Amino acid sequence: MRSEVVRLTTGSHEAVHDITGRCAEFVRGAGDGLLHVFVPHATAGVALIELGAGSDDDLLSALRDLLPADSRWQHSHGSPGHGRSHVMPAFIPPYATVPVLGGRLALGTWQSIAVVDLNVDNPEREVRLSFIGG
Repeated sequence: MRSEVVRLTTGSHEAVHDITGRCAEFVRGAGDGLLHVFVPHATAGVALIELGAGSDDDLLSALRDLLPADSRWQHSHGSPGHGRSHVMPAFIPPYATVPVLGGRLALGTWQSIAVVDLNVDNPEREVRLSFIGG
């Protein structure tokens, strides 16, 4: 297994960050296998989603509807609604696994790999990329 950590600045607002290019670079020329993408944070997730056509904004809108940033959360330190960031990984897990064929990501035509982050209190993230295969 080959592994590396990529640092990502997500900023001070909820966002969807495209890391497809970085993932493709990591597996370039690696042969066949699996890419595992993992964010070691309790408040971020990894999604396979179409980006750039409004789907990223739609995802954030859906998460706002599903997980409002209000005072209902028992986990209540940090910014208002911070507890929702700790619930989000139950819906968007902190990992994804993508097939790699001939050193290229075997994503569907419109699929991208994205880090989803609702936590405005932690603008710095790590993403662990691991390649298993030959």
